[in-house]
Amino acid sequence: MTRLTHIFTRFAVVVSEWTGKPAIFVLALCSVILWGVTGPVFNYSDTWQLVINTSTTIVTFLMVFLLQNAQTRDTRAIQAKLNELILTSAAENRFVGIENLDEEDLKHLDRLVGKAAKRQLEQHEDEDDGSIGQDRVIVAKSASKGKRRRVNGAASAKGQSKAGASSRKPA
Repeated sequence: MTRLTHIFTRFAVVVSEWTGKPAIFVLALCSVILWGVTGPVFNYSDTWQLVINTSTTIVTFLMVFLLQNAQTRDTRAIQAKLNELILTSAAENRFVGIENLDEEDLKHLDRLVGKAAKRQLEQHEDEDDGSIGQDRVIVAKSASKGKRRRVNGAASAKGQSKAGASSRKPA
């Protein structure tokens, strides 16, 4: 059974890479144009319509499984890489495996992370010489959505005044 899975995986990889090429799209487009051009020859018959409907349905049906296989493998690989980064950094190890949580648990975790980020931002602002008043705050209206955004001018000026210093934390 594992040999069959391995064969299918290799097949799925080859087909998904092959079908993603521009030449294959052009070939498919040419096939549809050719089918359309033959319409008058076959008097736009039911059989003529059935040819394109059946062929596209079969191709779509099979491609769904191949592309889902490729997507699942890619997702697993990305999750493994992210887990490795989490485990080798100062990040919280509790985030390893959260992709298996249900939707409600993910929303709850998202709210918790948002609150922690907000607390960290407030703590960072309080540590800037103990005075937020030194920061130049610009409130600009977004033309398209009417949302307000906050730009911290002093923080960017401080980052520029330090020669070669980066405003981002090292990874």
